[in-house]
Amino acid sequence: MVDPPAIPGVRRHFVTARGIRFHVTEAGPAAGRPVLALHGWPQHHYAYRHLLADPPEGLRIIAVDLPGYGWSGPAPHRWAKDEVASDVLALLDELGLDRVLLVGHDWGGYLGYLMVLREPARFDGYLVLNMAHPWQTPRTVLPHLWRFMLYQPPVAAFGTFLHQRTRFLHLMFAKGVENHAEFGPEVVRAYADRFRDPVVARTATDTYRTFLLRELPRAGRNGETRRATVPIRALFGVDDGAVHHSLAAAETARADDYTLERVTNCGHFVTEERPDLVRARLITLAADTSRPDSQA
Repeated sequence: MVDPPAIPGVRRHFVTARGIRFHVTEAGPAAGRPVLALHGWPQHHYAYRHLLADPPEGLRIIAVDLPGYGWSGPAPHRWAKDEVASDVLALLDELGLDRVLLVGHDWGGYLGYLMVLREPARFDGYLVLNMAHPWQTPRTVLPHLWRFMLYQPPVAAFGTFLHQRTRFLHLMFAKGVENHAEFGPEVVRAYADRFRDPVVARTATDTYRTFLLRELPRAGRNGETRRATVPIRALFGVDDGAVHHSLAAAETARADDYTLERVTNCGHFVTEERPDLVRARLITLAADTSRPDSQA
């Protein structure tokens, strides 16, 4: 197996939770305030390389490869999102973390919403990056459904072949990025080459197949009714061709404390296209949610 791409100063280890061997990459003081960072498709922990290489003072950045992605072992399920949320919560237990700040991008953002709605007491605050919030209706989704149809059905049907045998991911990055300086050939290879592994390619396929066959129809029948009590800060690159920023609108969010910041000249991959802004907003969220009993 090829080693993970180098990131200066990080600590790497494996933790088993719910039968999954998670690959965990950390930076910052081991006794610092924990920040759990979750990536999306088609990526892994390297999406947070800038934050890991320059962690904010006092924060312990914990970037996890989700089950079956990156260097984590496969999930014993077909990537049902509720199951993956349970996997990640179990990982927090294994790490001995009762409360964390949460950062989530893309599918990591989707999982983040599931977790803060299910177990809000475990999260001080949530910084969500380029992901729709869960309080959608047919009226909000239907105008943008065509965006999902451009890539999700092919991945769900032929994902293993596309990831292993074609340059599909190279095309996805070329089309989904505004700041191409952060996505040179080495960075794209760091992602695309990992998806040549049959386990990782299959995981990507399952991610979308389960969503289209189970989770999207279920959401259409039974919309999310739970209200978020955790402070949520949404940061969204408005040139995202996959997810429209209106799906993260504050006006439709059922949340006690939710804001949306739209970022111009930025595509889907805001974690890397605007790492300075992501870092700054994390620092602000940490300050706004500080508490005397924060783990330090």
